[in-house]
Amino acid sequence: MKVFCLGAAGRISRESVMDLVQYSDFDTITIGDYNVEEAEKVAQWLDDDRVDVVKADVNDVEATAQLMRGYDVVMDGTQITLNGRSTECIAKAGCSGVNLNGFGEENQWNELFESAGKACVPGFGMTPGVTQMMAMHLSNQLDTVEEVYVSHGAFRPFAFSKSITETTTYEYDPELKSRVVFEDGEFIQVPPFARPREIKLPQPYGDTVQYIIPHSETITLSQALKDKGVRLIEVRGTWPKQNMTLVRGLYDYGILRNPEIQVGNQKVGLMTLIGDYLVNSEEGKKTELYGYSLHVEVAGIKDGVKKRGIIYHTHPASDGSVKDWEGLRAYTKNVGIPLSIAAQLLAQGKVKSSGILIPENAFEPEIIFKELKKRDIFMHEEWWDM
Repeated sequence: MKVFCLGAAGRISRESVMDLVQYSDFDTITIGDYNVEEAEKVAQWLDDDRVDVVKADVNDVEATAQLMRGYDVVMDGTQITLNGRSTECIAKAGCSGVNLNGFGEENQWNELFESAGKACVPGFGMTPGVTQMMAMHLSNQLDTVEEVYVSHGAFRPFAFSKSITETTTYEYDPELKSRVVFEDGEFIQVPPFARPREIKLPQPYGDTVQYIIPHSETITLSQALKDKGVRLIEVRGTWPKQNMTLVRGLYDYGILRNPEIQVGNQKVGLMTLIGDYLVNSEEGKKTELYGYSLHVEVAGIKDGVKKRGIIYHTHPASDGSVKDWEGLRAYTKNVGIPLSIAAQLLAQGKVKSSGILIPENAFEPEIIFKELKKRDIFMHEEWWDM
C-alpha cells in the first residue's frame, strides 16, 4: 500500500507521518510539500527507507493530482485555506483522502469520489474528528439525544507556525458567519466569546472557561443525530490563559477585523502585522503548559430515564517524563495521530461508504478508541441519572 502525505513538512503533519512509520503497513510513504527543504529534514528525522519526498503545489491541480495517482490514500495536512484546492487534487487523482479541518469546501467534489468508489473524510484530527467519535459513542447508548456539548482545551503557543496563527485569528474573526450553535432545528450565528461555560478538564489543565468556536462538529453532529431528536449542539474551545487574554484584547480593540494602517509607503493589515510579529517572536512560540484535552457531554433518554454522560481523554505527560511527548509535541502528536489512524483505515477499506463522508458516517468510534489506546491515549467515561 502507498500513502501520499500532502503538506507533511508542517509541525503537526510530521507527527502524522511519524505515526505511519511506527504503526502502519504502508510500503511507500511519500511526503509531498511545497517546501522541499523542510520536507527533506522531516524525512531525515523519520529515518525510514519507506519515506521519500516530492515537491507538491496544490495551486497546480493537474500536476499535483498526477503525483498522487496510484496511491491508496492521501493524508492531507495542508492549512485550512487550501483544503478546497487540495481536495480537488485528491478527487482528480482518484484516491481516498482525509484532512484535518473539514469546513465544507470539500463537498463540491463528492461526485468524483463516489464515481471512483473512493471516500474522503474532511476534518479528522482531535477536534474535529475524535470529538465526533466521542459524541457518537455516548449518543449510541441513548434512545434519544437532547443536548450535546463538545469542548476542548488546546494548550499550545499562540503562533508556533503561520498556519496556527491563521487558525487562532480565524476562530475569533468578528465577521465569521460559521460560528454557530444548533438550537431547535436552526443554526444560530453568535459573536466571538459567546455563551461562556465552565468546563472541568483533567489535571494538569483543571477548570477552564470556554466559548463557542466555529468547528464543523456543530454541522456534522446535527446531521448524524437528527433521527435521535437532538435539540442543542454547542462546540467550545480554549487556549492557554495568556493566549485567551491576548485574543480578547485584540477583539475588544477591533484589531481582529484586520484594519489597514499605513506603514511607510504601503498599507498593511494590523492583525497581519501582529501575526507576523508573533510567529517570529520568542513570546509567540512558547507557553507554560502543553497538551490537549477533549471533553464531550451528552444528555438524553434511555428506557424512559433522563441520563447525562461525559467522556474525556488523557495522554502522556508533556513534562519530559515520556519520550516523544515533550513540550509542544504533546500538542502536535494529539492532533497528528488521529489523521494517521484515519488514513490507515481508509487504505484498509475500513470505512462505511464512498464519497465525502462526515466522521460520524465514516468510522466506528470503538475502532478509533482502540487505535488511540495503542498510543497511550485513553478515553474515560462517566454516566449519571438526571
